[in-house]
Amino acid sequence: MLGLLLPALSVLGLLGVSPPVTGLPNGAPTSACESMMPRHQGVQPQPPPPPYTIRVSTRTSTAGQPVQVTILGPDYAGVLLEARSGSDTRALGSWQTPPSNTKFLTCSGNQQGAITHSNTNIKNNSTVYTWITPSGPSSIFFMATVAQQRTVYWLNVKSEPLTITGGVSLEGGASPVAVAGGLLFLLPSLLLTLLYSS
Repeated sequence: MLGLLLPALSVLGLLGVSPPVTGLPNGAPTSACESMMPRHQGVQPQPPPPPYTIRVSTRTSTAGQPVQVTILGPDYAGVLLEARSGSDTRALGSWQTPPSNTKFLTCSGNQQGAITHSNTNIKNNSTVYTWITPSGPSSIFFMATVAQQRTVYWLNVKSEPLTITGGVSLEGGASPVAVAGGLLFLLPSLLLTLLYSS
């Protein structure tokens, strides 16, 4: 069997036909979440500028609002897409049901913190990702690593900033409901203090 396979591969090589080469055809590993560097051994990223841009459906958003995100440029096979704030490498917010040929990737302890490819089928300008705005940060941007193929990829493809308005920045993870409940608890005490102090 091997005797027949080797001559066939040699003929394909002479004709300039090669089997498809892939990096991680089933998506980025969680170890790539912070650096967003593919684990394609022996392959370096392409130099900037990338042929891709990230289009966002809005420039401002509020907590809980969905935002559509599209990677514009040539067709691509691989992707790692996250929302970030400032120099923080944590993935923020959560993604809704991934489009065809993509899947969730758990990043920063968030099961829906990033999107990656689920196969090497083509993704393109009609592939739309939907992200849900979190409360907390006042500004975020989307960042992607985009691979046309295993040996051709770009890092640090970034969107313009998205401003988050009307959100409450909460330390220690307190929810807006808990904050409102605490304020309601204090309100009667404040009213009594005002009544008896006059």
